[in-house]
This record gives sequence, C-alpha cells and structure tokens, in this order.
Amino acid sequence: MTSTNLTTPRVGMFLPTPLAGLNPDTAATARLLAAVGDAGLDHVCVGDHVSFAGFGFDGLTQAAVLAALHPTLPVHTGVYLLPLRHPVLVARQIADLGRVAPGRLVFGVGIGGEDRHEVAICGVDPATRGRRMNEALTALRRLLTGEPTSCYGEFYGFEDAVIAPAPAPPVPIIVGGRSDVAIRRAGRLGDGWLGIWNSPRRYAAAVQLAADEAGQVGRADPPQRHAMQVWCGLAGSREQARGILATAMQGFYGLPFERFERYSPYGTPADVAEFLAGYVAEGCTEFNLIPQGLDPEETIAAAAEVKRLLAGRSAVAGAATAGAAAVAAGQR
Repeated sequence: MTSTNLTTPRVGMFLPTPLAGLNPDTAATARLLAAVGDAGLDHVCVGDHVSFAGFGFDGLTQAAVLAALHPTLPVHTGVYLLPLRHPVLVARQIADLGRVAPGRLVFGVGIGGEDRHEVAICGVDPATRGRRMNEALTALRRLLTGEPTSCYGEFYGFEDAVIAPAPAPPVPIIVGGRSDVAIRRAGRLGDGWLGIWNSPRRYAAAVQLAADEAGQVGRADPPQRHAMQVWCGLAGSREQARGILATAMQGFYGLPFERFERYSPYGTPADVAEFLAGYVAEGCTEFNLIPQGLDPEETIAAAAEVKRLLAGRSAVAGAATAGAAAVAAGQR
C-alpha cells in the first residue's frame, strides 16, 4: 500500500569521475567534494571491486581518502564486497575510519555477482558467497562493539579478537542485494537494506520482508535505514541523457543498456525526480545516485536539483496531509 512520506529524502551521489576509481588528482577530487557539499547534497558514495573485469578500487581506501579531503561530508560504501575479506581486518579499518571521521561512514555491504572470476581469484568459491557473508557480517557486528569476539565458523576462525576503540557513534551497516535472501539478511544482520534495479512496489515489499525477518529472529532493533541506489542520466533532454547513461552502463557492465533501462531514469532533473518520487511514496528516505552527465560540475548541480525537487514534493505532500487531518478533526 502506498503511504505518504513526510520526510525530506536524503540524496547523495557517486562523484562524476571515471568509474574505475578515484581521480589521482586529489586537488580535483577535493574541488568536486566541495561542490557536492556546497550544492546541499547529503553524502558521497564509493564502490568497491578487487578486480572487476580487470580493474578495481578498494571501497574503504576510497572512503578514507574522501573523508580526508572534505571535513564534513558522510561517505557511503555501495557496496563493499565483504565475503572477499577477513572480518577482523575489515573491523580494524572501520574502527580506524570511525576515529578520524566519527559518524561519517555508512557501511554498505554486498556479495557482488557480476564477475564470478573476481571472486575466484580472491580464493573464494563463488557458490559460498552468501554463507561467507552471513558469517563475516555476524562476526563484524560483534567486533565493532569493541568486546572480545570469537568465531568458530565454516570460513573464519579466531578467538578473543578485540578491535578497540569501538567506533563512536556506531557505524550503520546496510545490506545490499536484490534477492529475498539478501533482504532477509538485512532483516537479521543489517541496520537497513540497500536496493538497486527494483520497482517502488518491490522496494516496499522488501522493506516489509526485512521487518518480518527481524521479527522472526526476535530483534529488538529491526532495520530502519533503507535506501535505493540508482544509476541516472542527467542532461538537457531525455535523448541526450539516455545516450550518456547507456554508454556508461554498457561500458561498465558489458551488457546492453536495455537490461537496466526500466530502473535507470534519464532526462532533466525533473524527469529523474519524477521517477524517484515513486519510491518516496513507498517510504524511501535515502538515495545513492550514480549520475552520468557531460560535465562534472553540471552533473553535481543537476543531482542537487533532483534533491531540491524531491524536497518540494515532500513539503507539498506534508502540507496536504496536515490539511486533510485538520479537516477530519474539524468534522469530528
């Protein structure tokens, strides 16, 4: 059922730089980060790949660089391939980043899936990724409390590991993935779920599935921080924006754009905001945009305009809801 959301959505973005990773020109990156912050966007995002079709970029390394180059912007990993790493080492990285940039990391995790070779060269059987994720994520959550943690699992074994000091405030862990298995994992072990390439109806169903799973395992703190990660093309016309977006996505995934087009909006900021409004109506309050445009500064400005338009929609919806409530109260 569609619900009216009165919360202004948080909107962040991946920097408009080559998809193979960060620009080695840190001064240029700092200027882009300043533009993101000045435009009023809420956070920046980074990806993670060890060797995706031959290239890669470490998500936590990128997060640390961006946090160092801007004094306030939060950084979201979307998503970090946790099953390819050891949870004790990842916990140390997160704890260190939590000390130098407290409250600014949102740790999105996933199992990957587009390139099975990437998984295999890390010494991981691709068929075990889901089980590894469950085990690593369970251990990681305990490690990040700063308390002694032991794990005697199928894939990881350690005793009385301590990662101190614990991040303060705690780092939110968001579980990404389109399958029901991933959504249930978010319900058991995450602070929220990160969707991609799904409809507003599927988004709402996923949030409910995560809540149901949390109830099944008796969680006192069910996941609340849900988000959508959305590729989008931003330009002066839909035709131009589609061409830019299709080129970028086909180059990255090696698949026809038509495979993604249904869930990847393009056009002016108003076109993209119209698309995202369907998710806001279903309760989504956070977006990670992967915007593609002709010019980095213009792309940042266009993403910020998407946020402004969504905020305007939320304000109008809130006023309408408040007015309807007042009328109903007067009739009683």
